[in-house]
Amino acid sequence: MRGPFFMHKRAPSKDHLNGFDREENLGRSHGGVWKENGNPSWKRSLPHVLVATLSSFLFGYHLGVVNDTLESISLDLGFSGSTLAEGLVVSTCLGGAFIGSVFSGWIADGLGRRRAFQLCALPMIVGASLSATTSSLEGMLLGRLLVGTGMGLGPPVAALYVSEVSPAFVRGTYGSFTQIATCLGLMTSLLIGIPAKNVLGWWRVCFWVSAIPAALLAILMEFSAESPHWLFKRGRIAETEAELDRLFGALHVKSSMSEFSKSDRGDEVDAVKFSELLYGRHFRVVFIGSALFALQQLSGINAVFYFSSTVFKSAGVPSDIGNICVGIVNISGSVVAMILMDRLGRKLLLAVAMSLQVFAASDFLLGSGKLYLSVGGMLLFVLTFALGAGPVPSLLLSEIFPSRIRAKAMAVCMAVHWVINFFVGLLFLHLLEVLGPQILYSIFGTFCLMGVAFVKKNVVETKGKTLQEIEIALLPS
Repeated sequence: MRGPFFMHKRAPSKDHLNGFDREENLGRSHGGVWKENGNPSWKRSLPHVLVATLSSFLFGYHLGVVNDTLESISLDLGFSGSTLAEGLVVSTCLGGAFIGSVFSGWIADGLGRRRAFQLCALPMIVGASLSATTSSLEGMLLGRLLVGTGMGLGPPVAALYVSEVSPAFVRGTYGSFTQIATCLGLMTSLLIGIPAKNVLGWWRVCFWVSAIPAALLAILMEFSAESPHWLFKRGRIAETEAELDRLFGALHVKSSMSEFSKSDRGDEVDAVKFSELLYGRHFRVVFIGSALFALQQLSGINAVFYFSSTVFKSAGVPSDIGNICVGIVNISGSVVAMILMDRLGRKLLLAVAMSLQVFAASDFLLGSGKLYLSVGGMLLFVLTFALGAGPVPSLLLSEIFPSRIRAKAMAVCMAVHWVINFFVGLLFLHLLEVLGPQILYSIFGTFCLMGVAFVKKNVVETKGKTLQEIEIALLPS
């Protein structure tokens, strides 16, 4: 490997960050996050963050839309009984997401964050409409592929945008909004899908519904703020100051511009080469980000979200009740993570939650197959995921990546996320049949344990720091 690694000089970087940890930001209360004295008002940026989370809502909705409806879809389109075809309906969307995520960094840097959001909404509208009207498996797969490209583009841009428009003292809380929106989208799809088993053609309504938030995202983003970080990198100084005023207030424009200037090393965004991320000086941090997302997916959590109805049915548990419980627990865990994110910090929350995931996975192995697949075991696994491995990685990576490579590095890491996600969705049912639940979830638990060790060794704490402070502390000379 050539060039210094991002974290090659980690000892002084950690000292620098820990120094920041010991300094309380002016106006921060002892245990809270919302005190505003000396900090920008959290209310100014909140509407813009909420609009951005519509992309996360759509992400969650399309992850879960085939959960209750897959059986009805397979009957109507003539592939009932084929686990491979059912896996393709799920995984084609994930393949499209991989394509979208690969190009997300270049789109976000080239067109801006706002236009990237609008661009991700378009294939979601077209793909959902095609899925809702198709009469063949091929049409469904094409629609899912288009939806997937929008899904792949949205999450990395949302992580970037939220981190760049949020005040430092609530950035963790706002970053958790994307996970909560994903949970709400997932639960909405599960609730809307309940009549699918009894109402002929209801699954088509489920796809039509998703076009509404996609259209809202495209329209409302036109009135939202552009990322000041992106504008500053583009040399659009007047617009940067205007957006800073809009997001943080006039009193914070000068200090923010000063921090931008300190972290800016004169590098043009377009000068970032793909090879730089794979074996250049930034390889180390990109590897860490990719590994976090890979371990997140190898925990097996999306197998729950994609196939919980099938799993509950095999255990003799009513899928409607089980899925509603999964949604409630997922949202509850995400809300708790939102509260704790700016209090405990990213590293501690992630390590503790993944440790609990190991316990949840091992707890499944104590009883019979029926108990193993029971609602209680499933809920514990979902809860522990929502506390840490769900919300933390995307927020953490959007914070530690230098501004020059932030969008493209997020694209690479999310591409890894979608590759692993694709194979989990495609192979889960087959592996469940071949290996059995105990062996399969033992494997998932092992990956969770690996994640705990990885986090303790490689992740640094970022709570309460501005993006510029983190960048200055961690960038190699």
